[in-house]
Amino acid sequence: MKLDTSPEALAAELLGRPYDELDEDEQQALRRVMSSEVHLDHDEQEALNATFGDRLADRVAAVGGSWGFISTFVVLMAVWMTINSLQLLGLHFDPYPYILLNLSLSTLAALQAPVILMSQNRQAKKDRISNRHDYEVNLRTTVEILRLHRKIDRIFNKLGQMETSVEEVATATENAVELAIGMSPPEGGK
Repeated sequence: MKLDTSPEALAAELLGRPYDELDEDEQQALRRVMSSEVHLDHDEQEALNATFGDRLADRVAAVGGSWGFISTFVVLMAVWMTINSLQLLGLHFDPYPYILLNLSLSTLAALQAPVILMSQNRQAKKDRISNRHDYEVNLRTTVEILRLHRKIDRIFNKLGQMETSVEEVATATENAVELAIGMSPPEGGK
């Protein structure tokens, strides 16, 4: 019994639903599982061809979301406030309440937030691609397990048939031996 690898049969057997009721992503996953070729879909192609702005957004998010950045920023703010509060080195360019510092922080936050969001969107897209690949690998594995299961079933069926044939031959041989023994003259007599 050969495994039917049509999309309709796989949908019914693997997912328990008719192919027509599957959403587009599930249908595409089944088509990719059936195909022996590897194709990159639109999202994968886009991820491979990241623009300079995309790579910059990823880098800014990586730096801006690190403890190194936070530590450096805290130290710089402490130095800024110390210099302006104590008028060290004769500098007093942003007296308390540090309006220039507040403006700088607000500007940084206003620019950094959308860049980090862009990076998170790209990461979410990468995660979707990875999840889809995991799903397809799981489907492929299930198909292969079904194929192996059916092959083992066929082997066991053949072994069962062979066992039945061997039992029949053994029974026939026993009957023939008993018949032969029953027909031979008794020992010592004529």
